[in-house]
Amino acid sequence: MESRTTSISQDFTNGTPRDQQWMRHAMALAQRAETSGEVPVGAVIVRDNSLLAEGWNQPIGAHDPTAHAEIMALRAAGLTAANYRLTGTTLYVTLEPCVMCAGAIVHARVARVVYAATDPRAGAAGSVFSLLENTPLNHQVSVQGGVLAEECSDMLRQFFRARRKMPGERG
Repeated sequence: MESRTTSISQDFTNGTPRDQQWMRHAMALAQRAETSGEVPVGAVIVRDNSLLAEGWNQPIGAHDPTAHAEIMALRAAGLTAANYRLTGTTLYVTLEPCVMCAGAIVHARVARVVYAATDPRAGAAGSVFSLLENTPLNHQVSVQGGVLAEECSDMLRQFFRARRKMPGERG
């Protein structure tokens, strides 16, 4: 019996060693965001197992509500590829994409998204919404969740725990 997985409910694993390698790269970028006082989320875009672009959360420092890790990586990948279509690429991100990022991923024609931690409040790759695999849209993205999920979830939990302890935090 052949098993074909296309939704996160069916494809929620630790991924391949290559997936884990790229997710660890995204985790290093998430730490870069955290060092800058941003929510620790990192993203990389890969084509043919080569790094095309990377990004990390920067909305606070950039004063830009759209400066999520995925958007920063998509912008950089578009410049690197000299094309707004990023066909044949995989985006690795440490947190499930939100609605804004999922929309940009679909428009960019990313082939596959691999994420680590689910976002039960705003996730658009299956947790709250399922935009990436939504068949009425003109492009569907293959989704795999859960790659190094525990490590990325721990990073996010520790960040928010520390932030709640800080007096006079901006928001």
